[in-house]
Amino acid sequence: MKVKKYIIRKTMLYKTKVEYGDYTMNHVLGCAHGCKFPCYAFLIKKRFKIIPTYENWCQPALVKNTLELLDKELPRLKDRIKTVYLCFTTDPFMYMYEDISDMSLDAIKKINTYGIPCSVLTKGILPIKLAEYSRKNEYGITLVSLSEKYRQEMEPGTAPYNQRIAALRLLHDAGCKTWVSIEPYPTPNIIKQDLNEILEAIDFVDKIIFGRTNYSKKVIEYSEQKNFYNNCAALIQDYCKNHNKQCYIKNGTIIK
Repeated sequence: MKVKKYIIRKTMLYKTKVEYGDYTMNHVLGCAHGCKFPCYAFLIKKRFKIIPTYENWCQPALVKNTLELLDKELPRLKDRIKTVYLCFTTDPFMYMYEDISDMSLDAIKKINTYGIPCSVLTKGILPIKLAEYSRKNEYGITLVSLSEKYRQEMEPGTAPYNQRIAALRLLHDAGCKTWVSIEPYPTPNIIKQDLNEILEAIDFVDKIIFGRTNYSKKVIEYSEQKNFYNNCAALIQDYCKNHNKQCYIKNGTIIK
């Protein structure tokens, strides 16, 4: 599948305000994954009238001059950048969109030529070709459940969970650094599940990031959310400590 819309931008790389981020790039406007958690990126774009509707958001537009912008910006910013994150308001390996994936591969390769590593996060399929790139890169997937019923309801356009995990494992087996973002993690009134089962499914990764679900009426209505998220965070911290993995709990997840 290919995108039907292209846009031109004036800039690409910028310093992100995401708490664990450095520099980032978002070379696609919108996301066909259509997540309904709700999606913070969509809410912001709609608020500022960049995207009018959910339907428009689900029709991604690829930034046609992505590589040209990188050619201009990387020489100027290379000494300031520690890591480039792909992506925080879209998905670099959007499921079933080959041209977006191809652009992401080209961008990562170009960034790596400046000695700058990339950290990638997707709900799509990570290409095994990434194993040929810099070993300083980190490749991650978002995984908040193992239930395909839940995925189809809340992440309708994303890759099946087992396929995401399988692609990530292939990169791990090839010697790459891998990580998982368990965010936005749902409360039991949304779906009852065992967090330990998710951890068992990703026991090979090097790092785990965990965060709560925000902007959801169902989470707000759940009276035990404080204890629930505090217990989940403690479980993950203990798991990572016992299994020698990096761990990051998002701000606001633990409530004292």
